[in-house]
Amino acid sequence: MDEVFRLQAEVLRALANAKRLEIIHLLAEGPCEVGRLADALEVSQPNVSQHLAVMRSIGLVEAERDGREVRYRLSDPEVIVACEAMRGVLVRRISRMSAAAGRAQAATAAMATAATATDAGAESAVPNPPD
Repeated sequence: MDEVFRLQAEVLRALANAKRLEIIHLLAEGPCEVGRLADALEVSQPNVSQHLAVMRSIGLVEAERDGREVRYRLSDPEVIVACEAMRGVLVRRISRMSAAAGRAQAATAAMATAATATDAGAESAVPNPPD
C-alpha cells in the first residue's frame, strides 16, 4: 500500500469525529487555548484535550507553550481547505435531498387534492335514492 494512502487513512480516521471537526474549524481562525476551545464547544477541558491529543499524534495540530498556557494551532492551514471542500459536498447533497423531498411532498399534496376533487365530483354525480 502507498504510504500516502496509509497516512491519509490515519488523518481521516482522526477527523471522523464531529467535535474534532469543530476544533479544526475553530483553529482555522487562529491559535487557541484548550479552555477557550472547551467553552466554544461547550464540553469539558479534559474532553477537548483528548481530542487534541489524537490530532496532535498524527500531526494535524501543534502546541506551543506560552507561560502556563498552551495554544494549539493547525500544523498546516490547508487542512481546513480539505474539510471545507467535503463540507461543501455535503451541504449541496443535503440541499438536493431537501429539494427532492419538497417536490415529492408537493406531488403527494397535489395527488391528494386531485383525489378529493374526484371523490367530491363522484358523490355529486350519484343520484339521491328515492325516499
